[in-house]
Amino acid sequence: MTWTSAIVVYVMAWWLVFFMALPIGVKPPHEEGSEAEVGHEAGAPVKPHLFKKVVAATIISGLLTALIYWVVVSDIVSFRNG
Repeated sequence: MTWTSAIVVYVMAWWLVFFMALPIGVKPPHEEGSEAEVGHEAGAPVKPHLFKKVVAATIISGLLTALIYWVVVSDIVSFRNG
């Protein structure tokens, strides 16, 4: 696995993990007993915790990339003929 393919795997994993983490722990205003501000979407989360989700996506994607790198380098899964 080359550095460029490792970077591509990391970026793809990061976005997938980030988008999977976005709905975790968010509540719209009506579930917290308040109302949305004027001009805001009624279903928009009150506290999205984006920094925590970015950090989590970074760490998890690094671990996933390391796992994929190990699988490719150790020839558990081979993409070569013969």
